[in-house]
Amino acid sequence: MTSAPSPPPATDLEEFLAAPLGLRERKKLKTRRAIRAAAYHRFAAQGYEGTTVDQIAADAEVSPSTFFRYFPTKEDLVITDDYDPIMEAELRSRPAGESMLESALRAMIEPLRTVLAQERDDMLLRMRLLRENPAVRARSLAESKRSRDMLLGIFAERTGRPVTDLILRAQIAALVAVAGETVEYWAERDGQDDLIELLQQALKAVAAGFAQ
Repeated sequence: MTSAPSPPPATDLEEFLAAPLGLRERKKLKTRRAIRAAAYHRFAAQGYEGTTVDQIAADAEVSPSTFFRYFPTKEDLVITDDYDPIMEAELRSRPAGESMLESALRAMIEPLRTVLAQERDDMLLRMRLLRENPAVRARSLAESKRSRDMLLGIFAERTGRPVTDLILRAQIAALVAVAGETVEYWAERDGQDDLIELLQQALKAVAAGFAQ
């Protein structure tokens, strides 16, 4: 089995992500992040297709069966992340009278700022894999729907509207699409721009356009 450089040690990003979680969930998060860190290290060193699950599991010091308990497929390593629970907690802490746009933006910024400071290269690699690998790209649709459903549920609670409300669904779909398009634009330009500033510009531009 070929070797890859050891993944970097856990940082305060892990503590940031685990903050709203209980002890059991924190342990799961630590294992999940160890597996993902090992995978991205391998992907960077020898490519996505050239990396096996057995190699990732060995680097993360877990069994292949443990790998599959956390990630049903290798594609799930790329398309899933641990930030939705953080964004959900941030959203629930926002003032009740705040606009949907402002609440969504504020809930995205702090987790994103922390991730960019410590995992910027992994984000760029992830976006490149999404562009280049059809299987990863296809699986990403399911993850996008999961994020959309989370946002839809929270804003349905806040507004008192049902999750079947067409206008609410359209608004949430627009938020998710704008965020995804902004990250893709940022990655296409090799991360040279300030992603948070881009996200603020994009969301506000869409809101202004709808108001015209």
